[in-house]
Amino acid sequence: MARSRRLLVALAGMCLSLLIMVQTGMTASAGSNRNYLNELNAGVASILNPSATNTAEILNATKQELQLEDVVIETEESNLVMANVKKTLNIRAEAKEDAKKVGKLYKDCGGIILERANGWTKLQSGNVVGWAKDEYLLFGEEAKALADQVGKTICTISEATVRVRQEPNTESVTYGLLPKGEIMEVIEQTENGWVSVDFEGKTGYISGECVVIDFWIDAGETNEEITAREEAEKEAKRHVNYGEYTTDADTTMLLAALIHCEARGESFEGQVAVGAVVMNRVRSKAYPDTIHGVIYASGQFTPAMSGAVNRVLESGKINQSCIDAAKEALAGTSPVGDCTSFRRNNGTRKGIVIGHHIFF
Repeated sequence: MARSRRLLVALAGMCLSLLIMVQTGMTASAGSNRNYLNELNAGVASILNPSATNTAEILNATKQELQLEDVVIETEESNLVMANVKKTLNIRAEAKEDAKKVGKLYKDCGGIILERANGWTKLQSGNVVGWAKDEYLLFGEEAKALADQVGKTICTISEATVRVRQEPNTESVTYGLLPKGEIMEVIEQTENGWVSVDFEGKTGYISGECVVIDFWIDAGETNEEITAREEAEKEAKRHVNYGEYTTDADTTMLLAALIHCEARGESFEGQVAVGAVVMNRVRSKAYPDTIHGVIYASGQFTPAMSGAVNRVLESGKINQSCIDAAKEALAGTSPVGDCTSFRRNNGTRKGIVIGHHIFF
């Protein structure tokens, strides 16, 4: 396992290094079993700032924030780092155990290496910048393997009102429309420049010219982000009561809205399974301990990240089956055991398959 001992201190160097590694990262090409982690931009954009909409925006902001100057190009080494913990990992202001805590990484969160020194690594994950002990991190091929397992390729709609079509051509039937800024999980990229996505349980196609593609990995949270989230949860008076989750109507509808966004085209079992994943995370010490916290934690669910969950909540147009599925999940029903993640099933992961999703 190769471990870089040098700081990638220049944004330009990082960009160029990544571009050399992934020369075709932003172009359409065929195959659903491709290693997107290597062929896109290694998730750097999404890890640095999950709220940003494109790589350029993120990299520009990061250059100003971190004041990177010198150019160091290392094409052989990866600057990806992943948390290697079952629960949470404290990120500290300095490379010592008694230093101030500045944030946390949760299980399966990733970041980029900024500096290595004396058994510690300075990293950035989301808005968290700080130090963690190497014994709680994965580097090199191990980090890539985990990221490829838990990460996902997403596309952000970059044009106003884009058509989702039944086939990858402009003459095909239109399934529906997506607004600018909408974020979708990518199934694959085709040879003729189209991107396939899961659209209401159906495989739909969007022109590759209308999207920006990134690889997404869960990010950490700063102390300020954690505090803000916890305050919002306290105000909503949400709590866990052993196996069954006791909650108010608003939280039930929040879970139903997420299920609507993620699985409204799936079977009822598939919808309950999505709700069960949320509940399994709530009960796990590796994630926030409330529904609100799990859904809105940085980098957790694409519809929450894109604002789709909020839009569905505001509209009140949630399928009744999704509301019923939320109630089932809240009552403790889980068709997927204790699984805490799911993805569109493309045949590359092992897990429980229900409809178009695989749970693991």
